[in-house]
Amino acid sequence: MTKYIDAFNGDADGLCALIQLRLANPQQSELITGVKRDINLLKQINAQGDMHITALDISFEKNVADVQRLLEQGCSISYIDHHKTGELISHPQLEIDIDLAADTCTSLIIDKQLQGRYRAWAITAAFGDNLTNKAYQLGTESGFSVSELETLKQLGICLNYNGYGSNLDDLFYHPADLYKKLQKFETPFEFIKNDAETFETLVNGYQQDMTKAEKVSPKHLTSYSEAIILPNEKWARRVSGVYSNELANKSPDKAHAILTEKEQGDYLVSIRAPLNRKYGADELASQFSTGGGRKAAAGINHLPKDILYDFIEKFKKQFRRNDIVIDRVSE
Repeated sequence: MTKYIDAFNGDADGLCALIQLRLANPQQSELITGVKRDINLLKQINAQGDMHITALDISFEKNVADVQRLLEQGCSISYIDHHKTGELISHPQLEIDIDLAADTCTSLIIDKQLQGRYRAWAITAAFGDNLTNKAYQLGTESGFSVSELETLKQLGICLNYNGYGSNLDDLFYHPADLYKKLQKFETPFEFIKNDAETFETLVNGYQQDMTKAEKVSPKHLTSYSEAIILPNEKWARRVSGVYSNELANKSPDKAHAILTEKEQGDYLVSIRAPLNRKYGADELASQFSTGGGRKAAAGINHLPKDILYDFIEKFKKQFRRNDIVIDRVSE
C-alpha cells in the first residue's frame, strides 16, 4: 500500500496549494511543514516501502540532495514550486512543475493544473505572496466582486503572517494545524464564515504587530532602498515578512530589507525587490550562506551581526539607481 506524504511551506502559498490539491484529490497523508523559512523539509522523510511525496513551495535547490536520496530509495516525487532551482535532475519517478516567473506562485501553478477549479484559494495565496496586481487581475477575470477580493486579500496576508517566526512557538497556529482547519472548506469564504475564531485571531494579531512595526525608524534609507531592524521579540519575528510586503506596496520603486534580531544579536532577514522591478532579491540573498528565495522576495535565515554593514552595502549595490535623493545610515 502506498504511503503519501505532503511536504509544504507553512505560508499562505504552501497552505493554499495543498488545499487545492487535496480538494481535487482527497488523500490521507502525513503532513510535513514548519515555519516559512523551514524549507529543507525533505530531510525529515525516511523512505519506507512504497511512498509518494508531494513537495510544494520549497526550493528544489535546497532539497536536491534529499530528492536524489529518496528517489534512490524507491520513492516517487511530485515537485511543484516557483523558487530558484539550481540544476534540475531527471528521473522516471520524479515529476516536476516549476515556474520561475516573477508573477506566479505555487498555488497559481496548481490553479493552472486544475483549470481554476478552486480559484479562490489560488487568489488568496497570490495575495499572501504579495502578487497583488496578479491576484486582482485574476479575481476580476473570474467574476469576484471588489469586496470579495478584499476579503481574500486579508486572509492571504494573515495566512502568510502566521508562517513567519524563528520557530513554531512564535506562531499563532502550527501550519499543519492551520491546514487542517482550512482544508475542510471548498472556499475561503466558507472558512471565514464557519471558523470565525481562527480568522479573527490571525487578523487581530496581524493588526497589533503591524502597529508596533510601524513605530520603528529605518536603520538605512535612500531613495531606492530601505532597511529596518526589528527587536528580538515574538511580534517582530511574526510580522517581518508581511511588513516587508506592506512597505513594498507603499513604495513600489524601493527595495526593502527587514532584519529581525536573534537571541545572540545576529539577524533574520526578509528582502523585497522593488515591485516595479521584481528581480534581484534571490541574487542578494544567495551571497550569504543561509540565503535563498525568488527574484522578487528572498531571505537570509542567519546573518551574523559582524557583517551587518557588509549586508547593507551589498543591499544598496544590488538595488542602486541613479536617482539618489538621500543616503543615511543611522548609528
